[in-house]
Amino acid sequence: MKKQLLISLIFLISLSCYSQQLYMEYGSTVSSFDYENSQGQPLDNLLSKSKSYFGMGYRHPINNAKTLFLTAGATYSSYGAVGSEPSVDNYFAWDVSYLGIKAGVDAKLFQLRDLTFFLNGSVASEFLIRGNQTINNDVFNLVGEDEFNNNILFFRAGVSMQYPISSSTAIFAGYTYGKSILISSGESEEKLKLNAHQFGIGFIINLPTCYCDF
Repeated sequence: MKKQLLISLIFLISLSCYSQQLYMEYGSTVSSFDYENSQGQPLDNLLSKSKSYFGMGYRHPINNAKTLFLTAGATYSSYGAVGSEPSVDNYFAWDVSYLGIKAGVDAKLFQLRDLTFFLNGSVASEFLIRGNQTINNDVFNLVGEDEFNNNILFFRAGVSMQYPISSSTAIFAGYTYGKSILISSGESEEKLKLNAHQFGIGFIINLPTCYCDF
């Protein structure tokens, strides 16, 4: 995991030399878990929980018309879920946080005066840095557990709108839906997938090398 993070950090630093914009965003994540035990049985009665996320990175136009933008950055995302198993009178709750490296593309859809709408797509590799599971009155640390500790691959898609507030800064708001494709569970036969709706706002700032307009 440390090697993957180091490679990703080197990639982000290298990209910053060519990027023309910096972005920062903060918002809310409404997450849910798809869980199967070692017998392949799903856990019903799982409810979503609302957590927060933060992201920042670089943005660079990849065509002269500036209708396509490449993005790359780091994310900090928290996910949670609660549930129960009435047949055995059990209560479950998860609270986990992941650090991720994300790359994506923003495609301009249309513009209404100064308000611009984009279609967004991204993929992120995320690593568990904090987490616990509650079963009734017992709390378990998830860091090091096979079904949680391996990195997860998240694909996301959504829409956003951008509005300039100065010649060098724009504010944006957006929605994305994401789903983890795979969580490797090592020797464990338990399976876990995450689903996440994210609603966020943020800022895009032109760097000195950028001759961009909003």
